[in-house]
Amino acid sequence: MATFSETAVFTTRPGHRTFRLGSVALRLNVKAITFSLVALAGLSLLMVWAITLGAFTIPFPDVIKALMGNGTDDTEMVVRSLRLPRILAAVLAGAALAMSGAIFQGISRNPLVSPDIIGIDSGATLFAVVVMIIGVGEIGVPLAAFAGAVLTAFTIYVLSWKHGLSMNRLILVGIGVGAVVDAGSTYMTVKFPIEITRPAIVWAMGSFYAVNWDDVVLLAGAVLILGPIAVFQMESLRTMQFGDLVSRSLGMRLEQTRLTLIVIGCALAAVCVSLAGPIGFVALIVPHMARMLLGAPSASVLMFTAVLGALLMLISDTIAQHYLPVSLPVGVVTGAVGAPYFLFLLYRSNSRS
Repeated sequence: MATFSETAVFTTRPGHRTFRLGSVALRLNVKAITFSLVALAGLSLLMVWAITLGAFTIPFPDVIKALMGNGTDDTEMVVRSLRLPRILAAVLAGAALAMSGAIFQGISRNPLVSPDIIGIDSGATLFAVVVMIIGVGEIGVPLAAFAGAVLTAFTIYVLSWKHGLSMNRLILVGIGVGAVVDAGSTYMTVKFPIEITRPAIVWAMGSFYAVNWDDVVLLAGAVLILGPIAVFQMESLRTMQFGDLVSRSLGMRLEQTRLTLIVIGCALAAVCVSLAGPIGFVALIVPHMARMLLGAPSASVLMFTAVLGALLMLISDTIAQHYLPVSLPVGVVTGAVGAPYFLFLLYRSNSRS
């Protein structure tokens, strides 16, 4: 039996260290872990700072007291009931969208792919809008969004299949299916009276307005369940970067693994859409930034991607609430930043080809 004295630590490729305990070896990306800790520290400070902002300004020390349960009744009510749920929802949604984008970009081996670009978010939005207009109840919205995302992904997958799965064909089919589904959402909001569709229209802009602790619990549950599953799938996703032939030659059940990753990515995106509406470009930008900093997909890179997504979403929501002439949905800010970045990626991709 191995003891601590038998533990060996040695360096592998640059930026990685392998810790061996007897016959068990664990390779860690030290650079990714360092980046994650720094980003996590920045995220924690930003969360506390964001709580201080608003019409009712709360000094930094009073925020800490309220979080610890030692503040005044008014301060604790504003911090715990109004601001903290929204901030946590933004953090969790950003992490989930970033992981979803990393999964879809890894599957397609294309940095221009994300669930909002290829229509996954559109499918979730259509089903959620239908449920909101019909009035099934709040519990039906997340389930409908998940069903819409999975059904849309399955449709894209089937239509893209021709003697194998072509990534370019998947992207083009996804954009086409997304356009059709978006037309369906528009039809639903136009067909019914404005009194019925107004909540769906506001929600479809992408906002954390009126989120509550139940929403935070749902988001946290989804991230805590799906996040570790996604982390354990990263080795397979990394292998898939070498192509289908290499993946199959290594014994991977390629289509089964790909389907598992698609379901995980759809679920992460759908739970965010169900609570905050479609928030564009976070799933596109963040995984690309993480790859630029840390390289190919891995478990540690995915964790950094999640923290970076949370940071970007919270920054965008803070700007949308407090640093514009009027308060806007967060989707407006992410779209304003993400659209030019998408065009830049598209230009760079074309110039390389």
